[in-house]
Amino acid sequence: MTVNARMSGSLAGATGTITVDLAQIAANWRALAAKVAPAQCAAVVKADAYGLGAERVIAALSHAGCTTFFIATPEEAETARKLAPEAHIFALDGLVGGCATAFANQGVTPVLSTLDDIAAWAALARMRGETLPAALHIDTGLNRLGLPVRDVRRLAADPSVLSGLRLELVMSHLASADNPRDPKNRDQLLAFETLTALFPGVPRSLAASDGLMLGPAYHFNLVRPGYAIYGGQASQLAPAPVKPAVRVAARILAVADVAPGETVGYSATWRAKRPSRIATIAAGYADGVPRNSSAPDGRPGGHVLIDGHLAPLVGRVSMDLITVDVTDLPDGAVKPHDFATLIGEGLTIEDAGIAAATIGYEILTRLGPRFTRLYVEDAA
Repeated sequence: MTVNARMSGSLAGATGTITVDLAQIAANWRALAAKVAPAQCAAVVKADAYGLGAERVIAALSHAGCTTFFIATPEEAETARKLAPEAHIFALDGLVGGCATAFANQGVTPVLSTLDDIAAWAALARMRGETLPAALHIDTGLNRLGLPVRDVRRLAADPSVLSGLRLELVMSHLASADNPRDPKNRDQLLAFETLTALFPGVPRSLAASDGLMLGPAYHFNLVRPGYAIYGGQASQLAPAPVKPAVRVAARILAVADVAPGETVGYSATWRAKRPSRIATIAAGYADGVPRNSSAPDGRPGGHVLIDGHLAPLVGRVSMDLITVDVTDLPDGAVKPHDFATLIGEGLTIEDAGIAAATIGYEILTRLGPRFTRLYVEDAA
């Protein structure tokens, strides 16, 4: 196994580490690609590859055989194009600001969600005297980005609006794919099939990480997993064929005794009911630990793993520190300067999300820059 640190020098001064298993990310993508074949499997690498480092992740996925990437912003498009010069790159947020010319020069395909974006992209194509690639995002019930039904039908009835454009994809996004029992999934599928029939021969894409687990009817020509590639389990009932690829650890700074009746942390939200031992760990909301992971009296909160033992967070999460109750851990298990696991085997991204009343997606993308990134580059 080869591990490279993002930063040079020793880890002696690191308050925390984020270990990204690039080999596992590549294996996850291959497993998803095999599951959805003959549909094509793309990779969503927006938000700096969900906070894990787009430069390293895109390179690993390209090496694994991925040829299609989805990003959100012009800056992300520029990064992806440099790293994957031959790949097909789609920009999910469309023509943000004045990026149309840059996208055309970079060979990036914007996902067009409004008639104004379509008009601007078509005008650039006419001005340049060339055909530009485009994807259409149609709304099937999410009511976020996406062309409403009336605009989709207008485009189909008047193809001149798309003059100068080469449609490479028609896509939509599911609202409730994490719950396979939700009837909205079927409603959106039927709406998507109906509306995309207006653009015969154009490749179609509906499913992301959770949607691809709904079955082949949702796969169409292309699926767009992101979270699942990084080891996340998006579906509530149908686990994806992926394994965790991220481990997060933070250093134990101190261990102190707290007497019954004493409080821990800001606002005195946790009070010791027995003689307790409290470990202070160098991680806080500046590092991506949600403040909602705190455990006031009467409500479960987050946990860390120390020497294989779960220890609950107590008191408020602060900017740089968390405090955990290690009273029940074996003698000698908690040592200052050792590392506690925040995410890893036995403590998943989903566990961290549930504890903070959020989702694993937010946990991943909020991981802060202070922790040293370590990259596993090949299998053990």
